[in-house]
Order: sequence, then structure tokens, then C-alpha cells
Amino acid sequence: MTATSLPSPAKVWEAAAHWSQVDFISDLHLAPELPKTLTTLRQYLSNTHADALVILGDLFEVWVGDDARHSDFEAEVTALLVGTSQRRNVAFMAGNRDFLLGTEMAQASGMMLLADPAVMVAWGQRILLTHGDAWCLADEPYQQFRRLVRSPEWQREFLSRPLNERRAQARSIREESQRRKQSSQPINWCDIDFPTAVEALRQSRCNILIHGHTHRPSSESFATGLVKHVLSDWDMDCAQAPRAEVLQWRPDGIRRRALLP
Repeated sequence: MTATSLPSPAKVWEAAAHWSQVDFISDLHLAPELPKTLTTLRQYLSNTHADALVILGDLFEVWVGDDARHSDFEAEVTALLVGTSQRRNVAFMAGNRDFLLGTEMAQASGMMLLADPAVMVAWGQRILLTHGDAWCLADEPYQQFRRLVRSPEWQREFLSRPLNERRAQARSIREESQRRKQSSQPINWCDIDFPTAVEALRQSRCNILIHGHTHRPSSESFATGLVKHVLSDWDMDCAQAPRAEVLQWRPDGIRRRALLP
């Protein structure tokens, strides 16, 4: 299944009967300044035995429009995705950094777009998937910003600008976000809202949740009969603590795999 077969993002994705493994990754924040992270992704994609790869947002540090795929770095990643989608199914759910990735990029790279949240069905189980940022309700300034940039009006106006101007504005927004985080006191805003997660699982008839965004990888029970798996962010260019993990779903369960530098 590819993005070209779906006119709109899928809300339920059912695995093929012959599949034996699905991999989940998120928060790679790919950028020209992180060459080792891209190399790790390339090596992982060459070696994984997964039948499907699910990317739960923030594949890119920033995505300013699908026309950016023709630029040097973005073109390199697009080519990598094309080669991957020719060998296995690839699904993508937008994150808070790459929410402007749309149908043109999805079709060009062979990815299927997933709605947020979405349900994946395999081996008699239903798993709820989300990037996670929409459920971090305690971070009210971010939620206000999210509502603004996800509006059709804002996106039309932003995408109408020249590519270099969009890149400059994205850098400015990112720098302001970094300043705000550094000046604020540590709080629990980076965790998803518990009642929201429980209600979403109930409505979707799932008892397992997989999400990214928070950069706090863990697997734990968080309510009676409910389990959440939080994906790792990737950063292989950080000398002090390089990190990259893949969450693997197989018929016998879910496990983590760390990708060593």
C-alpha cells in the first residue's frame, strides 16, 4: 500500500496477513548538521527485516513545504525513502516539526500518510498511534501555537512565500522556542495528558498506545489493562549520549532495539 492509493490520511491501517514485523520510529530530527544520525538511519533501513516501517512524526528537524524535497539534503532523504518504500510498506504521521509534509512528498517518496491518531491492526491486536504533541495539554503556549500553524489559513499564507523566506521564518520560530524552553522552569508539560490518552484508547478499542514527541523512551502500564510505549528520539551526533531506538512489533509482542553507534 502506498500513499497514491489513499486520497486522505488513513485512520485505520490493517497489516497484511503474511507480515511478521512492524517497526516504529520517531523524532529523528534529520538535518544537514546531523550526518551521523542520517547514516544510522541509512544503515538501519538496509538491515531491518520489517515488513512495514511506521514513522510517528518529526522525521525532519523542519519541513517548510513539499517543494523543499528538491533541495540537496531533502532530496537525499527523499531518495532514501523511495528506496525503502520499494522494499517495504512505509507510513508517515506528521509531527510538530514536519506537519507541512503533504501528499506531494508522500507520493514522491512512496509513503502512506496516517491521520493522528490512527489505529494499526495486526495479529489480532489493535494499537493506537499518535505523535503525541496534541495531547501535551499542559503546555498551553504550545497548544495555542499548534492551533495557529495547523489552521488552513496560516498554512496557505506560509506556503505561498518563497522557499528561502519560509526557511528563515522556520529558523526564527525554532530559535524563539529554544529561548522559551531555556528560560522556563521544568514542568510536566512534555508528558501527554493521562485522561486524554485513556479516553482515546477506550474510544478506539485499543489497550496499547505508541507515541513519540516527549523524548522520554519507556514502556509501562499507565492504567488498568493499558500499556504505553514511548519512542526514543535519535541523535547520533551528540558525543556525550548518542541514541537511536526502534520499537519492533511482532506476533509474540513488542520489544526495543537500540542502534549502537
